[in-house]
Amino acid sequence: MAIVRDGIAASAGIVVGPARRIDWEAPRVPHETIDPQSVETEVARFRAACDGAREEIAQLKAYAAERLGPVEAQIFEPQLLMLEDAELIGRTEAYIRDNRLSAPRAFALRLLEFRSEWRGSGHPMVVDRLNDLLDMEMRVLRRLIDGKGTTALDLGRGEKSIIVARDLTPSLTVQLDRESVLGIAIDAGSRTSHSAIIARALGIPAVVGLVDLAEQVQDGDELVLDGREGRIVVHPDPEQKARYRERDIRVREWEQELVLLAHLEPVTPDHQPVLLRANIDLPAEAENAREHGAQGVGLFRTEFLVVGRSTVPEEDEQYEAYRRVAELFPHHAVYIRTFDLGGDKFPRFLHLPPEENPFLGWRAIRVCLDMPDLFRTQLRAALRATAHGDVRIMVPLITDISEIRATREMLEEEEESLKRDGIPYNPGYKVGIMIETPAAALSASEMARYADFFSVGTNDLVQYTLAVDRGNAKLAPRFKPFHPAVLRLMRTTAAAARAAGIEISCCGEMASHPLGVFLLLGMNITSLSMGSASLPEIKKVVRTVPIAAARAAVEEALEAETPEDVAQVLKRGITPHLDLSLFSNRWTLTPSL
Repeated sequence: MAIVRDGIAASAGIVVGPARRIDWEAPRVPHETIDPQSVETEVARFRAACDGAREEIAQLKAYAAERLGPVEAQIFEPQLLMLEDAELIGRTEAYIRDNRLSAPRAFALRLLEFRSEWRGSGHPMVVDRLNDLLDMEMRVLRRLIDGKGTTALDLGRGEKSIIVARDLTPSLTVQLDRESVLGIAIDAGSRTSHSAIIARALGIPAVVGLVDLAEQVQDGDELVLDGREGRIVVHPDPEQKARYRERDIRVREWEQELVLLAHLEPVTPDHQPVLLRANIDLPAEAENAREHGAQGVGLFRTEFLVVGRSTVPEEDEQYEAYRRVAELFPHHAVYIRTFDLGGDKFPRFLHLPPEENPFLGWRAIRVCLDMPDLFRTQLRAALRATAHGDVRIMVPLITDISEIRATREMLEEEEESLKRDGIPYNPGYKVGIMIETPAAALSASEMARYADFFSVGTNDLVQYTLAVDRGNAKLAPRFKPFHPAVLRLMRTTAAAARAAGIEISCCGEMASHPLGVFLLLGMNITSLSMGSASLPEIKKVVRTVPIAAARAAVEEALEAETPEDVAQVLKRGITPHLDLSLFSNRWTLTPSL
């Protein structure tokens, strides 16, 4: 009898084939102590193992860069940083010296403490780091225990199979042979986990977050894996296999259609132009965004310049990063978001004390205004970049008018400094704010007097409106972007922007999903920004769905009482125009549906 299991769609593609169960774990570490005279020898042995692991990871990073590209290769950077972490490495050495533990035992104990701290957060970005921690742990422990590093999985050269595992580390995933692996089904992980990112880069269909599939499947069991829908079928019957093969053909035709759309204008059938921009995390992603048809960059996250670093980045380094992206889009705008630090992003130079609730604590503009040297350096670098294109400065998590006023004052002072130094910039640059809190949305009319544009960050707006941590897996069913309260805040913001004659855009997750885009268009928010991979699908939405239909649906949705009712109204409105089943990750916005 067929068993159907739903997880998280991590890498698109539909495959049918036999299961290949993979069981692996870090080596077991016995409790061992050492003689006092051997302590420094053991510390030296531990350092040598760390050095060897660091060299292995650097080589793997270079291999990933060659095979997948430089952006994907950055996945291995956290492991390199862990091997320099004083709290991890220094405390392990202290356990060896103070407690005379063997190096493997001391390291395993310190890692156990790290895991306990991280698991308590429940945040996917933190939980995903456990996978990096395990990857690094295997390298160090194997060197300490048997003198060898880790090796790739030996899948042989026989029949192609679908890997089923509790989890896969980044280093195991990057070494998978596409000729032997049809797909990947993993109990753990999220769409943003490093193994999922690598699977997408390799073009291997993958479903993650399956909880306990590995316990239910045996080697050779026939599986259907749908990496677009996030579904596994165990022991499919002939009818199910035929249905998925037919769906595979439809999806492939759909993907070919999306390729043809890449360089067509995003205009609705009733002639409403829509701007589709890209969200990027690294300068290297800008070129890929342009190839996907992006009309500029609606969100350039700048935290890559600071996270994991022990020193503040210099002005010239920041300027070069911003200039590089601006020059790739000479005819379109590039929105640089100032540092959104705190929450789950902590540079090593900040030395932040633990907070009970970091997402309600010292983060984003609060950090920047309290650290004016850090902020001024970034503002000055961004101002210099305005000489190379339409570079706009976007400030996150504004809740009070005084914050945007203070930012503008700093910008004016840095302008005067650039003039004195004879450094060019564009005095007509724009500065705006992200609408991410109820306070900002309800004050939008007043905020508009100090902002040249609004950008709605729907991820945080939902989180702060509903008091639901957007990263807490336990609360995922309660994270509802279509909650009526969220819709009313968005409508208030959009109306304030129109009244002030300023642009309003959306750069949150809602802009990358068909129902979310339908909602945004219905609110007359016609500037959208999303990950590059989502651009073709969203262009399809824009070019297929009349904005008049979206406006009519939103009018009805604003009267709905529950998030589920809102979603049903939007689905009824969009279904005559689009087949939602073809879209990837279409329900990550509304996990309860």
